[in-house]
Amino acid sequence: MDQSIIFSFVGIGAVAALSFLGFLFLGLKPEKLKTVIMVLVSFSAGALIGDAFFHLIPETVESAGPKDINAYIYITLGIVIFFVLEKIIHWRHCHIPTSEDHPHELGVMNLVGDGLHNFLDGLIITSAFLVDINLGIATVFAVIAHEIPQKIGDFGILVYAGYSKLRAIWLNLIFSLISFAGGLLALFFAGNPGLLMFLNSFTAGSFIYIAVADLIPEMKKDHSLSNSSIQLLSILLGLGMMLGFKLYLSE
Repeated sequence: MDQSIIFSFVGIGAVAALSFLGFLFLGLKPEKLKTVIMVLVSFSAGALIGDAFFHLIPETVESAGPKDINAYIYITLGIVIFFVLEKIIHWRHCHIPTSEDHPHELGVMNLVGDGLHNFLDGLIITSAFLVDINLGIATVFAVIAHEIPQKIGDFGILVYAGYSKLRAIWLNLIFSLISFAGGLLALFFAGNPGLLMFLNSFTAGSFIYIAVADLIPEMKKDHSLSNSSIQLLSILLGLGMMLGFKLYLSE
């Protein structure tokens, strides 16, 4: 079996396994959980932006050529399509557990959105590995950085919606396995370099949208100097991690 295929499905499996993170937060008080998640959200924003600008976009432009406008069109399309998806299914990348002060859609709606999200994760992870193993590794880490607060938030939403804590964890895992279907679809189109270029450009656009339209606005709700400083540091750590991968993996 091709090495890139093995790596891609190991990466997808690692992301799916994050569903068990709910076990670590069973006894954590809501306010403490919110603080932990906001630090992770800040780190995630930096990692997603870093992967888009340090890895995905340079790789796409290099493969397509700097004068190929299609790469930039596909990046823009990723931003627009994610905006449309959120409008259609009333789903957004909110990572704050549901409470009376912060309500969400019912658990079923969250699961539908999460299933689509996971399908896209599998698609973009595999397509990245098919282009270049180093690009795939960086993309897996970016997805993991984003999925950690996402999975914890999903767990809180499902519990608030009436599911038991154990059932919420298993539902998160089951819907995470949909990512393998996305990976298989990417393999089906593996012989089409133009499509892989589109998928990586689309991924860059979606990462930028998630970071700028969903994650950063959540962070801006807290105006305290101490928390803002922690958020900034976390963003810089996420960016630094992606820049480090770029410098290390390109050697």
